[in-house]
Formats: sequence, structure tokens, C-alpha cells
Amino acid sequence: MVDTLEAIEKAREAVTKRADLPGMSLMEHLDELRKRLVRSFIFLALGFFVCWFIRDPLVNIIQAPLTHIGKTLVFTHPMDPLNLQLQVALVAGAILASPFILFQVWLFIAPGLYQKEKRFVIPFMAATVGLFLTGAFFGYYFVLPGALKILIVDFGKNFTSMVTIEEYSSFFLSIILGLGISFEMPILIFFLAMFGIVSPRFLWKNIRYAILLVFLVAAAICPSPDPWTMCIYAVPMLALYVIGIGVAWWVHPQRRREKEAAKKAKETSG
Repeated sequence: MVDTLEAIEKAREAVTKRADLPGMSLMEHLDELRKRLVRSFIFLALGFFVCWFIRDPLVNIIQAPLTHIGKTLVFTHPMDPLNLQLQVALVAGAILASPFILFQVWLFIAPGLYQKEKRFVIPFMAATVGLFLTGAFFGYYFVLPGALKILIVDFGKNFTSMVTIEEYSSFFLSIILGLGISFEMPILIFFLAMFGIVSPRFLWKNIRYAILLVFLVAAAICPSPDPWTMCIYAVPMLALYVIGIGVAWWVHPQRRREKEAAKKAKETSG
């Protein structure tokens, strides 16, 4: 069984050690949080307005997997088309503004990092955006078309389909955002390892639980009960977990301390 008490103890120890870093008072932290939230909201608003002017092409992109199987969206409420366009502009605007928002997140957590850890800002932003877009791309070009074909063309062949805007947009976002967020697994592992909460050994020791969790997620997003199809969805997430173990080995504090000790020993002997 996963030793949760050990992970909690490591988290407490990491927070205690970082409390000794030069930092800010509670009120200064709250003021800094307010500043970062306001700036993030401004970037989100700018992204929304930019995407609002190209909302029609964006809506066409969202409908494309459905039109490829000969279906079109219908609506049952007068507000549905407007709500779809607002939702599309908001989500696309958030993706467009994500590098700037992530930079604000980094600026907020930077005071709690050691100087050597602050150099990860550019790799952090590039990897976070890149992994999310990769997950969204995988969902849009592989998972979503396969799901629509199986659910509408195969299982629904004896029925008349009526895909509404509201239901389709929820289904679309659950797949695209769900896979985009799940592809952020190496980033989560990166921070947990950097703070010393998890280690490569801990992740490898509990890989069987990770495999179980990955297949549960794959079963939730997979439209077919076929186990081979579910494996197609699970394999990329398992690969990301393994990559996360490599990331944890690279940034884990114990490895850095051993590397610095070896360097000092070499300089001393020299």
C-alpha cells in the first residue's frame, strides 16, 4: 500500500526547510497573490477578446470531427449558439494567454525556491504549454473522432441522431481538457520531486498503483469496451509516468546534494 504518511512527512519537511529562505510576511504574500491574480485575469481577458474576433473559425474547428461523419449540431435553446461562441472564445483565450498566466504563477512561487531552482522557469513554461497542447492534439485527432464514430455511427446506427450544442460542447471539453490536463503528469511529478515530497524510488515502487489509476482514467474516456482500444489511450499516459520518473531523478534534492558533494570532493582532492 502507498505510504501516504511518508509522503505527508516529506511535504512537511520540505515546507519547513523552505521557511528558512528569505521571504515575505503573510500580508506581503496576500498582496503578491492579489497582484498575480489581477494580472492573470487581464491576460485572460485579452486572450478572450482576441479569440472572440475569430470565434467562427474556432467553432468550425470544434464541429469538424462531427461534420466528418455527416452530422451537424442542433440547438434547443435560443441562447445555445451564443453560449457556445462565448465558451469557445474563453477556452481558446485561456490557452492563448497560458504562457503569460503561467509566468505569473512562477513569479508567485519563486520566493519559495532556491536560486538554482529558479532557472527552471523557461523549461517549466515550455513543457507545461507543450504537454497540454500535445494532450489536446491527441484527444482532438485520435480520441474524439474515434469516440464519435463508435457512439454515433456504430452504436447509434439504428437510431436518428440529434447532437445538441450543449451536450457536444461538454463532451468535447471533457475529452480535450481531460487529456490536456492528464498530460501534465510530468510537471506535477517535477514539482513534487523538486520539493522532496516524492523520489524516483517512491514512484517506481508504486508504479502498479499508477498503472491501475491510468487504466481507470482510460476506461472513463474510452468510448469502447474493447480492451485493446483502451490500451491505446492508456499507453501514452503510462509513458508520461515513466518520463515523470526520469524527471524526478533529474531534479530530486538528494541527487543534487550527491552531485554537489562529489564536486566539492573533487575540488578538495585537486
